[in-house]
Amino acid sequence: MSSIAKTPQPPYYAAIFTSERTEGDGGYGMMGDKMEKLAAEQPGFLGMESVRDQNGVGITVSYWESLDAIKHWKHNELHKIAQEKGKSEWYRTFGLRVSKVERDYFFTV
Repeated sequence: MSSIAKTPQPPYYAAIFTSERTEGDGGYGMMGDKMEKLAAEQPGFLGMESVRDQNGVGITVSYWESLDAIKHWKHNELHKIAQEKGKSEWYRTFGLRVSKVERDYFFTV
């Protein structure tokens, strides 16, 4: 993902997923691409931003219209498979934070 998500005027919600990867790919890249496309099809999805450094630490922020939309995404069947694979193979550690965006500011040259 290479651009800043274009979100509506607040309020909206951010699901912030922070992780540290294990060595190797093991299908991670392909599943990541699938999850990005699938998330974009979910009701209430607003956008996503993702980065990973050379040490394997990554942050993915997905933006949603509501807490219900986030809950719906969490319980998506294919997403649940990816979550289990993450726990068993792809991540050393991870965390999820959900927050309400009350204000946002942007600058563009």
